[in-house]
Amino acid sequence: MSKGRLTFEERERIAQGLTEGLGFAEISRRLGRPTSTISREVNRNGGAGAYRPDQAHEATRERARRQRVKAVEPPQQPPAAGTRKAEDKLTDVLVASGLTRMSSRVLACLCTTHSGGLTAADLVQRLQVSPASISKAVAELEAMNLIGREREKRRRRDRYIVDKEIWYRSLLASARFNTNIAEVARQNAEALGHSTPAGARMDAMSGFFEQVGRETVAVAQRYRHILTR
Repeated sequence: MSKGRLTFEERERIAQGLTEGLGFAEISRRLGRPTSTISREVNRNGGAGAYRPDQAHEATRERARRQRVKAVEPPQQPPAAGTRKAEDKLTDVLVASGLTRMSSRVLACLCTTHSGGLTAADLVQRLQVSPASISKAVAELEAMNLIGREREKRRRRDRYIVDKEIWYRSLLASARFNTNIAEVARQNAEALGHSTPAGARMDAMSGFFEQVGRETVAVAQRYRHILTR
């Protein structure tokens, strides 16, 4: 039995055998290859009815190229003790602010890495958690505009990033939340009647959150330059 990757000529003979209606066992016998090699080759590339030797050969070369790129990528180094301590402290503060622990860990990890960005695979490795946990956390953080993503063309995957204005956007999101509460409270005050105890309570609530939201935006804009200097 010959060994190594299938050659283009062998793939052409596989296609010819399939056209003639030969089974995998007969094709493998003619090529001197294991039957499992032939069946895997055909099934991986469209099946007996759609197998094309040129497309199969190119697909194999592309898979080999990706494997070589992955092999030379340096593994993520575990964070230093000082970085880990800073990450843990920031995680605890973020949890106290209302974020879930997993989202807090992801955000703290991104904030304390020097590059300011990591792929999902990097986060899985650094935090020692499942890909599903990372996926759920980044979805929450993206919904809150706390992280962004950029496409790594060479590696064909996303990199999650934090930039200098992360906390500015966070305050704007908080301001929108306050504004929404103020609007709902105003509508409730009108529905309940401003002269009723509940209506008066809603009216005061609306005024408070409306003012807080307005002041939050003003303060964020006033000190935005600190983040980008």
